[in-house]
Amino acid sequence: MSPEDVLILPGWQNSSPDHWQSRWEARYGYRRVEQHDWMHPLRGDWTARLEDVVGDAPRPVVLVAHSLGCILTAWWAAHTRHAGKVRGALLVGPGDVARPDIAALLPGWTPIVRAALPFPAVLVGSQDDPYCALERARAMAADWHARFVDAGACGHLNAASGLGDWDAGHALIAPWVAAR
Repeated sequence: MSPEDVLILPGWQNSSPDHWQSRWEARYGYRRVEQHDWMHPLRGDWTARLEDVVGDAPRPVVLVAHSLGCILTAWWAAHTRHAGKVRGALLVGPGDVARPDIAALLPGWTPIVRAALPFPAVLVGSQDDPYCALERARAMAADWHARFVDAGACGHLNAASGLGDWDAGHALIAPWVAAR
């Protein structure tokens, strides 16, 4: 698998240079799926962009999603013609857009698709994520048929969490990246 076949799916407001997604992009050559508007995300626009990128990919891909990117992945998977091109998905710190406080900031992102994903997935949740309670993340993993990993108390699993290159997270995609 070529590095550009690993697609980075940031959440709302994109991932800063210190975020593990940006660090993986720089370190491994993974490709960020650029969205038209990071500050005012529209589910339809983000879904169409992901559909185009995966559809145009010459080989199978691995999705690496954070926060709103996790919610996007589930929505896209339920509507795409290209699910068969996904080797696996790492879903980290999903944002609970069904919570009233978050729904007010990100209108149009509900309902959260709660159907089984058509590809293998791992969901990593944090015990003290301010945007998604651990039990809610665990329930999403169960609904999506994703393996659940409890990261401990790591906040939103973003740059503020101090994960650095987050080698433990990278190890979760190794089987999909190594597969030929």
